[in-house]
Amino acid sequence: MVATSEISILVVAGGRGSRAGEGLPKQYRPLAGRTVLARTIQSMCVAAPEAKIKVVIHPDDRDLYAASVAELTDAQRAALLEPALGGTSRQESVRNGLEAIAREGAPAIVLIHDAARPFADPALVARAVEAASAHGAAVPGVPLNDTVKEIDVAGFVVATPDRARLRAVQTPQSFRFPLILDAHRAAAAAERELTDDAMVAEAAGHAVHVFAGDIANFKLTTPEDFARAMEQLNAPSLASLPDVRMGQGYDVHAFAEGDHVWLGGVAIPHSHALAGHSDADVLMHAITDAVLGAIAEGDIGAHFPPSDPQWKGAPSRIFLERACELVRERGGMIAHIDATVVCEAPKVGPHREAIRAKLAEIMGMDISRVAIKATTTEKLGFTGRREGIAALAIATVRLP
Repeated sequence: MVATSEISILVVAGGRGSRAGEGLPKQYRPLAGRTVLARTIQSMCVAAPEAKIKVVIHPDDRDLYAASVAELTDAQRAALLEPALGGTSRQESVRNGLEAIAREGAPAIVLIHDAARPFADPALVARAVEAASAHGAAVPGVPLNDTVKEIDVAGFVVATPDRARLRAVQTPQSFRFPLILDAHRAAAAAERELTDDAMVAEAAGHAVHVFAGDIANFKLTTPEDFARAMEQLNAPSLASLPDVRMGQGYDVHAFAEGDHVWLGGVAIPHSHALAGHSDADVLMHAITDAVLGAIAEGDIGAHFPPSDPQWKGAPSRIFLERACELVRERGGMIAHIDATVVCEAPKVGPHREAIRAKLAEIMGMDISRVAIKATTTEKLGFTGRREGIAALAIATVRLP
């Protein structure tokens, strides 16, 4: 039997996940209060506690990766190697990860796993390790329930394969490390693009064994998959939370010396900054108060008094994250945020999507549930005189 200390796990997390809908890449989306990637890493740590884990990430996702890792325990973070940067294809990303592992000390066995499969359990991982040790190259597969038809370009059936001989392949796919590294190098040298690591091994002339997969170990690809995952976690859905609450928030900050303002967690260049005890993110403060108001938990000042020096210059995401945590502690979910920024300048429009994405990330929501608008007061009042910025927000929360 192979000791888990002789195993490396390569988690492939460099994709964009466009079929999951608008918003963050699917591996960084929230799933019952934690990102998909954090849940996937946790499952690998539980299944192989002494294994080293390397995650392959997109070069643009360093901050998203850091935020996901922050959700893990200290022991789980200790299992992580430095992340590798992905390439233009999944195959290139895997090869980059394998090369990085080789430089850091080649293991006996490597498991290659999709970041979007958070439900791999210890029994499945144990089967993967055993199969790689016995056969050199192995993949988990599950039988097909439906009859499969092969069709031609005109849509007519040309064959009906025997489904008893067919398997739907999953990850983690498992290999003796030198075998799969050499196979990937050979595929790259031949400029062959293959759809999974088993095909890479097959192209190099290796027989690939199929061991028993697990139907619970499905891949999150579409919005329907996320709904199924929530059910599998026995997590509440909006439909199961009938108590609908709404809260409103309002905040104002005056301009001060500086060269940028914070709005919704995004630094926007400007001729002035906003004055405040924290980072003075007027938009995030209004949203925080709206969330707190929806659950009747006071306001931001009650939880984070400006008289307390520990909040001097603090990032306002701390306040918003705490408000969202209070909702989750009550078994609830935030259904929607609608907020308006009131100012003559800076222009909010060019930064709207970045603000929506950042707020969705912080609140653990889909970006489609975050609405940000901007308006002026036609040069009337303190905002019209360019003395500061105001923000209004409405939060819709659903509770058991």
